[in-house]
Amino acid sequence: MKICIVDTTFARVDMARYAIETLQNLMPDAEIVRVTVPGIKDIPVAIKRLMMQENCDAGMVLGWVGSSLTDKISYAVYSLAVQMVQLELGRHIIDVTVHEDESDDEETLFEIARDRASKHAENLYLLLRNPEELTRRAGTGRRQGRPDAGPIMP
Repeated sequence: MKICIVDTTFARVDMARYAIETLQNLMPDAEIVRVTVPGIKDIPVAIKRLMMQENCDAGMVLGWVGSSLTDKISYAVYSLAVQMVQLELGRHIIDVTVHEDESDDEETLFEIARDRASKHAENLYLLLRNPEELTRRAGTGRRQGRPDAGPIMP
């Protein structure tokens, strides 16, 4: 099993570090290939190229988005491009993104980034190795980057 990871220098937290730690704990036999690019606009081509060159089974992309309208539009275009790469390759690519305006507090942003990267890495593990667990968790209000919301019960 080989997993490709692309992250950015624009991010304010080394999210790939936490994703890789989680993947190595859950999948010690997996090979992880990491590439870092300047920003989110560079990620779609980087993950596609890396997955094709390395023949990765799945990927993770970790980005950080500023708070301006231009940043949000750039994110929408980026996210669509990552979805297109997934469809073209027929392989999962987990998008882990932190938006700068999720908090004004740097400690909170750090915790959101660390938690989101780790939980999405666990999600990738479950998609690849234990999809039945995802079904068991359906409707439980799981969140990445924040505490779980929990299920809504009538």
